[in-house]
Amino acid sequence: MANTMREATLKTLGLGTVLDIFRNGKLPATAGGLVDRVFGKAGSRGSLVVSGANGIVGAGKSMQLGSRLRPFDVPVVALDFPGTPDGIGMQYPGLVRGFGREQAGRIMENVISLRYDGTHLPERLNGYKPRFLLEAIPEVLDIKKKHYKLFRSSYPKIDIRSVTSGFPSSQLGVGIAHPAFPHEINKIWEIVESKPSPGTQLFWALGMIPIPVSDDWSFVLDVLFCGLMAAGTRYHEASNMPYWKMDKYIRKHLGPNPFRAHDVIGAKGANFLTWSCLHHCGKNYGAVFEPTRELVERKESGQNWYPMNHFRPLVDWSLEGEEEEEFKTWILGPLYQMTSLLLREKRSHLSHMNAIGELCAQFRHGILAAIRRLGADTVLDLVKRYHKLHPEAAKKSWYPDVFGTIEGADWQQLYVNAEHDGNAGVITISRESYNSDVDAELNRAIDWLKGEGIERVILTGDFHLSTQMIGADTSEFYAGLNDSKAGLKVAKSWSQTARRLHDEFKVSVGFVNGKRCLGGLLELLTHCHYMVALEDAELGLPEVTLPVVPGMEGCHWPFRKTDAKKWPKLFELLLTGRPFKAKETVGWLADYAGPMDKAIQKTWKIVTGGAHGLKMRKVKTGPLKGLPKSVRGMKSPDDPALEATRKAIVDNVRESCGATLAEALDIQSKHAAGFMTGPLCRKGRIGAEYTKTIVV
Repeated sequence: MANTMREATLKTLGLGTVLDIFRNGKLPATAGGLVDRVFGKAGSRGSLVVSGANGIVGAGKSMQLGSRLRPFDVPVVALDFPGTPDGIGMQYPGLVRGFGREQAGRIMENVISLRYDGTHLPERLNGYKPRFLLEAIPEVLDIKKKHYKLFRSSYPKIDIRSVTSGFPSSQLGVGIAHPAFPHEINKIWEIVESKPSPGTQLFWALGMIPIPVSDDWSFVLDVLFCGLMAAGTRYHEASNMPYWKMDKYIRKHLGPNPFRAHDVIGAKGANFLTWSCLHHCGKNYGAVFEPTRELVERKESGQNWYPMNHFRPLVDWSLEGEEEEEFKTWILGPLYQMTSLLLREKRSHLSHMNAIGELCAQFRHGILAAIRRLGADTVLDLVKRYHKLHPEAAKKSWYPDVFGTIEGADWQQLYVNAEHDGNAGVITISRESYNSDVDAELNRAIDWLKGEGIERVILTGDFHLSTQMIGADTSEFYAGLNDSKAGLKVAKSWSQTARRLHDEFKVSVGFVNGKRCLGGLLELLTHCHYMVALEDAELGLPEVTLPVVPGMEGCHWPFRKTDAKKWPKLFELLLTGRPFKAKETVGWLADYAGPMDKAIQKTWKIVTGGAHGLKMRKVKTGPLKGLPKSVRGMKSPDDPALEATRKAIVDNVRESCGATLAEALDIQSKHAAGFMTGPLCRKGRIGAEYTKTIVV
């Protein structure tokens, strides 16, 4: 019997828990097995049909699914009207960039373009034995229903999913697979179905991220993203602030640029979709969603939100204190009210709801994480102030009581979960970048496992929302650009958390289950007694390219665990920023690298005390001797900034490795914080992001 802090999101897909994966020694499902269930056995496979395939969504998903189904010989039939622009062909350059010309050609060979008149399906379609229809035609309910009737009359057993951004399944009569933009690369799908289906599980097995949501208008993503547009256009009506200026302040406080995003997607289509979502939500949920006059007009005209060739830098200005507070009230107030509706209707697992805002709507912090940071009282007060500005919104769809459970585990563990079977525990991280929220949740997970008496633990990704570990969230460093104490706090506190994995468990295993593990998250996993990785996973410390100095003990901890003969490899890792395949790092970074099932089984043997054949590499606690004064074979870069950053990293390595383990934590933290306030970091990528995002 397993105990868990909160429900694993993997379980919502009918795939069990992460602990089950390790206990069973394999993944809960395979792409090959699920392809057989959805499309038929090899030699007699049916096809995936994408209707509306020349549109933005249809073309993007034809390529994304086509590239993944090509190895299984599943044909992709791209169906659309005669005379529509060749959206499929426009995807080819992107395929070449991603897969190379030869592989891109093979993917395109497997995509069959057919045309039809909208009332009769082409006879050639029969030869491809349609098994699954992904419908991506315009957002008009009657047209969609006629489309499904047409397919069902010819193929009664076909499985149908709509990519609709707004209509519930109950209105359409089919299941929902709503993809997030951009459609060629974003792997998130909002799924509406009565129970987890083989099709949804196949999406997961193909490396995508299906997220079950409830059958309500506009699901989760478009309540947040279209709701943000509603809030922005309403503030424009109240203040006459230009849309590009609102984007700057929305980006500062939330992360996305909603008006610019509509123009990039294509204002004509995006304006209609946003209007459609808000129109139906307004009818069902009240004035907080109601489309503004400006949005209605642009739905008709298809006009861009940003004027062409405008001179915004020449007329820029900043809001004063009270003005900015009023702006936040207009924008955040309705968003928090809309979130209360999502919570009231239980539209998804709270971790799902939070992740959708980050992964799809580009919120810097998920909407629930942002609310948690503020606290329920502050949120209630902000919505109250919003209702004074927009009284009609207070009449419907405001549920303040839902924030009363904010102290519960579902709210408190949005990114990090823990489970155990009484002997071994698993901690899973579902966010691809490490930030202060993850850090706090990781500490709570460790505390919980310790309280449960667990001394053996695996730390890994969640096998669902996080398909890779890309390092620290660089927005966490913004405060440190101007205040060394803020930078020192981040570097020191995160390092202290990492050390708990080494100091407070009898055995800890870091497991890299995704395609890469970089930066701060790699530093975190190296603190485990063992590190196991997929053999082709990329392991790297790219901080030198940002530039920053690694501050989560990457400049001394791996050296203390590694034989001196391998120190040049660690210097190469630190000073070039180039990643290594995990199988190339065995013995000096990873302890084992192999294919998925073998890596899972090895991890379970280690953590349960089985015969795993590996020797634990001890961390040397005293000063290290024999560190080279120069790095052989490392060419001096032409870029002075890169050379100076390398010197700063080498200085950190020498000083922190030259001290005791106890002393090194403060030393390496001070180096990282000091570099952050210097000119190189401020002029680099993080400084540029800070200026663009925060300095408005």
